Amino acid sequence: MGVKGLNALIKDHSPGAIKEFQLKNLFGRKIAIDASMCLYQYLIAVRQGDGQNLTNDKGEITSHLSGMFYRTLRMVENGIKPVYVFDGKPPVLKGGELEKRYLRKEEAIKKMEDAKEEGSAEDILKFEKRMVRVSREHNDEAKKLLELMGIPYINAPCEAEAQCAELARGGKVFAAASEDMDTICYSPPYLLRHLTFSEARKIPIDQIDCKTAIEGFEMDKKTFIDLCILLGCDYCETIKGVGPVTAFKLIKEHGSIDNIVKFINDNPDKTKYKLPENWPYEEARELFLNPDITPCSELSFKWKEPDLEGMIEFMVNDKGFSEDRVKSGYEKLKKGLKTGVQGRLDGFFKVVPKKEDDKKRKAKDTKTNGKKKARK
Repeated sequence: MGVKGLNALIKDHSPGAIKEFQLKNLFGRKIAIDASMCLYQYLIAVRQGDGQNLTNDKGEITSHLSGMFYRTLRMVENGIKPVYVFDGKPPVLKGGELEKRYLRKEEAIKKMEDAKEEGSAEDILKFEKRMVRVSREHNDEAKKLLELMGIPYINAPCEAEAQCAELARGGKVFAAASEDMDTICYSPPYLLRHLTFSEARKIPIDQIDCKTAIEGFEMDKKTFIDLCILLGCDYCETIKGVGPVTAFKLIKEHGSIDNIVKFINDNPDKTKYKLPENWPYEEARELFLNPDITPCSELSFKWKEPDLEGMIEFMVNDKGFSEDRVKSGYEKLKKGLKTGVQGRLDGFFKVVPKKEDDKKRKAKDTKTNGKKKARK
């Protein structure tokens, strides 16, 4: 789910933190990608003309594989080296959110059955998309495909976006890529959004400078995390009646959730806000401050030569993909994943700040003038 309303707040209070790019602008970058989020997107977006998931002759869904294959190819063609990170075991606190999702799925199933009786194709498709869930089989098939493509992946011990942020902080990759705005709470240098969108050619990629975003709010990391919890995250409920604007206002006035809770409890007649019962905001804060991750120092990965025979066996013979397209994809991977990919220009040259440049020039002039006077 991410954090509700955070993107809009950043645009309002830290507009300089967000820059828009095209895929080609990320040439030469290594990027850690939230794989579970990608698969969910693909299962929803990659569909046939009638709105149904892609399937093979055996009726097996292949939308997730199609999305993973072609989106990864597009990145590699543009000089990007992706590493995918898969979710591990969810935190105990996330159980409530998962239960809500299950109930919404059950409700969607019932409504879809009603829509079938009424013959509304549009409603059927709408409720069908609400039922989408990424299964263990989807994950396993995606991992097998990535192995055959020569693309590395990592199994996170817990939340994928937290592990992506760790890889970026540790310098293993340039940025973390996810649609979940709560990734910023884990402090990667940069968060990339829309990188794996099916409409990537139309929708620009947002690059969010996480440090600049938080500084624009005039908050430290802990206060920013409190704001995100107030806005709404996967770990606990929000305060009833508190939307994004009010959440920002309350944090700025009181400085922390602890103080907000005290204010509400001490002034029941002066405020309309109602705290959730047994609200575990402190535990949620701790999950953001100290997430369960594998340290960068314990991780290594590399991009390998793709396996053409394996790709044909799995993608063509088993999953029903076009052999010509798979072979074409193999050639693109082979070319794009060669070791020693040309680096970015900003990796070769150091830009000297103007002030420093001026100081050096003045020092040189002074030295030159001194020599002239000495000669006289």
